[in-house]
Amino acid sequence: MHIHILGICGTFMGSLAVLAKELGHRVTGSDANVYPPMSTQLEAQGIQLTQGYAPAQLEPAPDLVVIGNAMSRGNPAVEYVLNRGLPYVSGPQWLADHVLQGRWVLVVAGTHGKTSSSSMLAWVLEHAGMSPGFLIGGVPQNFGISARLGDTPFFVVEADEYDSAFFDKRSKFVHYRPRTAILNNLEYDHADIFPDLAAIERQFHHLVRTIPSEGLVIHPTTELALKRVLEMGCWTPVHTTGVGGQWQARLLSEDGSRFSVLFEGQEVGVVDWQLTGQHNVANALAVLAAARHVGVLPQLGTAALSLFINAKRRMEKVAEVNGVTIYDDFAHHPTAIATTLDGLRKRIGASKLIAIVEPRSNSMKLGAHRDGLPESVKQADSVYWYAPPNLGWDLAASVAASSVPTQVCDSLEAIIAGVKAEVEPGTQVVVMSNGGFGGLHGKLAQALEQ
Repeated sequence: MHIHILGICGTFMGSLAVLAKELGHRVTGSDANVYPPMSTQLEAQGIQLTQGYAPAQLEPAPDLVVIGNAMSRGNPAVEYVLNRGLPYVSGPQWLADHVLQGRWVLVVAGTHGKTSSSSMLAWVLEHAGMSPGFLIGGVPQNFGISARLGDTPFFVVEADEYDSAFFDKRSKFVHYRPRTAILNNLEYDHADIFPDLAAIERQFHHLVRTIPSEGLVIHPTTELALKRVLEMGCWTPVHTTGVGGQWQARLLSEDGSRFSVLFEGQEVGVVDWQLTGQHNVANALAVLAAARHVGVLPQLGTAALSLFINAKRRMEKVAEVNGVTIYDDFAHHPTAIATTLDGLRKRIGASKLIAIVEPRSNSMKLGAHRDGLPESVKQADSVYWYAPPNLGWDLAASVAASSVPTQVCDSLEAIIAGVKAEVEPGTQVVVMSNGGFGGLHGKLAQALEQ
């Protein structure tokens, strides 16, 4: 079968393409923005990519068009599909029908930490010899690919609350029918489709409604929004993590790189890994609970996590030049920015820490998170904010009250010049964006070499 994917370079759709290819289909696709790591992964898989949405790419007609949720009415390719009566489906529906049917599905949902946690969970199952399938919105470095079918019933999905397609406004995760569900956290996000937090809570409850009574729901004790979700009705056993929960951590190093794990008060293992930050410790507890649900003993789980390498673009060290370390991080929300910088600060002590932030997610572009931005970077020694001309709100005014020395720049060149002037050996630079950021990481490394 020839499957053509519109919006193929999105992390979800790109992973879907890999699964379709593995199932033996001929897969092609197109996108307006073709950039790594997804574009390089697809090319390595022999999947033909077209830049843009000209209808010519749909001639001769494919057997099925999978339409990504970034596509809307008025898009030339979408209009062609509708006018010609070509068969089409949303990505989550295709996944449910052709991959997840009859599998033991483990989902990771929440505002933050989905990619890291689903990568961790897939790796823990792999380490335990369970050869899971997975679909992750990033490239887990223990596997080197964002999706695979797997050889056993177990399948891990990064479960997004974003809508499924222009013709299906339900959250993607409603399609997945999990048996094991991690609900990591819940804050307001996706301001382009949700009017308020209550609307997102309602979608999370739709997910909870689909989990069988023989399944398991895992959530931290501290998340009030998730508590409200479960109070709407829960028909499934629950495990809790964190303060007062069944699963707890005892930090053995302040930055979270070593901690012991307790289950119902008993120590069941120690994690000693490359990651930092309280958020990753919390992610690990949920993952160990989910893995135990499918039969992985916590001792084996903690040993696996000690060998875990985080997904690409999750505090990924991309360069070290003249003693200056550059990281690429996907942070897309003030809470994610704050927890990431806090973890790094605890690891590096008094060393200089520079943050470069591009407010690129739809919620960021709409200004939904602007009040939280000044406080989110308080662990940095200096911050560069990127304000492209089309941002639509006054970033400089929003971050003016920041306690950290701040520069708002309208070009990458200005950011590079500023950073270059103030770095010294030992400086840590974190580039935070959920997009390609115009190749800033490479350009900055090049400039520091000169």
